[in-house]
Amino acid sequence: MAPVKRTALVTGGNRGIGFEACHELAKAGLQVVLTARDPERGREAADRLVGEGLEVVLEHMDVASEESVAQCAARLEAARIDVDVLINNAAIYPTSSFFGTSERTMLETVQVNLLGPFRTCRAFVPRMVRRGYGRVVNVSSDIGSINAGVPGPAAYGITKAALHALTRRLAREVPSDVKVNAMSPGWVRTDMGGHAAPRSVEQACDTLVWLATLPADGPTDGFFRDRRPIPW
Repeated sequence: MAPVKRTALVTGGNRGIGFEACHELAKAGLQVVLTARDPERGREAADRLVGEGLEVVLEHMDVASEESVAQCAARLEAARIDVDVLINNAAIYPTSSFFGTSERTMLETVQVNLLGPFRTCRAFVPRMVRRGYGRVVNVSSDIGSINAGVPGPAAYGITKAALHALTRRLAREVPSDVKVNAMSPGWVRTDMGGHAAPRSVEQACDTLVWLATLPADGPTDGFFRDRRPIPW
C-alpha cells in the first residue's frame, strides 16, 4: 500500500524560516499550503517552489485576523484539502524593553504571536482529531523560556512564553495521535535574526521537519532544539 500523502500548512511561509519550511516539507513529499499575509510576496515565494517541481499551493491568510483564518480554512475545506500538519511560524519581533513597549505594540504582538496560533489550532486541529492524525509545530524561541527568565525584547518574549502555555494545554486537549510540540530554531540568519546570526535556515528547519513528520511513537507536549528536549 502506498504511503498516505500528507498536507502541511505553514503560516508566514513567504520568507525566512517559513519559506525554508515549505521548501523542505515539500521536498520530503508533503503537499504544502504556503500561507502569507501579503498576497504578492506569497505568490512570488510559491512560484519559486513550484518552479522547482514541488507541490505547493498558495493561500492568503493573516493570522492576526480571525476572519482571515476562518476564510482560509473554509476555502481549503471546500477544495477538499485536509491539513495534517500545522506549522505556526508567523510572528513579529518588536525590540522594545518592558517599559518601552506601548500597549498598542503589545496588543499587535499578542494578535500575531499568540492569538494567531490559537486561531489556526482552533481552525485545523479538530479535523486532525477526527481523522486520527495530526502534527502541530509551534515555532517559538529561547527568549520565551520561563526557566531562562524570558530574556530579550519584552513583547516578543512574553508572547512566546504564552505560546509555550498554549502548546502544553493543547497537547492535553487532544489524543496522542495528534502530536503538539514547540521548537526553538535558535538565532537564525533571516530578516528577523539579521546577517550576524550563526545559524542557517536549513539548520533551523531540521527540528521543525522532524517534528512535522514524527512517527506514531514520537514525542508530544515538548519543547525542542536540535531534536533534543529543552526546558520550558
